[in-house]
Amino acid sequence: MNLVLESFMLICFGFSWPINVYKAYKSESTKGISIPFLVLIITGYICGISAKLISGQVNYVLVVYVINLVMVSLNFPVYIRNRRIEKGKVYYVPKMA
Repeated sequence: MNLVLESFMLICFGFSWPINVYKAYKSESTKGISIPFLVLIITGYICGISAKLISGQVNYVLVVYVINLVMVSLNFPVYIRNRRIEKGKVYYVPKMA
């Protein structure tokens, strides 16, 4: 039961990250993106993955940790892109309707 609850918690968090990445991408702004916060979240996921590996509990929950880690990490290239847009270093491509 504890694996089911842990998975559900990770899935709930996991659904928020793609939404966050999408909104940041569409906004073309770095407002609302905190690099220290992202690093803290990534560190937490790495610790969770490490705990699973060290304890030998390699199961489906580990996959959810990895997916979440990847989704959070996608915020970094979006942040860099948005920062360049804000500084005018990226050619503006009009959004398609």
